[in-house]
Amino acid sequence: MIYIGFTTVLAGLIFTRKSLGGLAATAILASTILMVAGLSWLDPEITPLVPVLKSYWLTIHVSLEAGSYGFLMLGAIIGLLNLALMMFLTQSNQAGIFRTVKEMTYISEMTLIGGLIMVSTGTYLGGVWANESWGRYWGWDAKETWALVTTLVYAFILHMRFIPGLRGPFAFSVASLFGFASVMMTYFGVNYYLSGLHSYAAGDPVPIPPSVYYTAATFITISLLGYWKYRKFKT
Repeated sequence: MIYIGFTTVLAGLIFTRKSLGGLAATAILASTILMVAGLSWLDPEITPLVPVLKSYWLTIHVSLEAGSYGFLMLGAIIGLLNLALMMFLTQSNQAGIFRTVKEMTYISEMTLIGGLIMVSTGTYLGGVWANESWGRYWGWDAKETWALVTTLVYAFILHMRFIPGLRGPFAFSVASLFGFASVMMTYFGVNYYLSGLHSYAAGDPVPIPPSVYYTAATFITISLLGYWKYRKFKT
């Protein structure tokens, strides 16, 4: 979690150094990640590594995969901020808000490209490590499959601009926000609800926390309100 917070700040320094909105999103996101890490919800006990993890590939593969989450999370937060700005569109402020949303969308696209490159490279190198450890490059393990799903989801999001009905900042903001659900499933969901060769940090199955439903409902509400205002003032 601390490392993901670091990569979030790194993404902000690279892509949003001239954008106050982007820097604000980076600061909020990084501070929230560090706060969650400080709550110690995850088991902090350090235990001996299993033999398969005693490899230099651990640093390479996991660093790229987990590092990409900071970039992808920043894109999701920017998407949420764009939708929130669209909610407050009026006749008098529409020029300024549309200009800000356009700028933030460009930044979000750049961060998602960086995240997609990292997660794709990490997944590819994970296959090389799997061949060394288990004698096969790909085995449709739960973690492998969801890493592939995440790659395909963000590849689709970044190609949405070529689809006439899915162009524009609103569609991109919604996709970048809800696309992060694939990352959450890869990072947390697989460990708790699925099993496989990657279940090193598996926890006991627990009911889905109510906060997940509340968060999803909030995001859907913001998206609908943003769409109503965006459609009204779109020129």
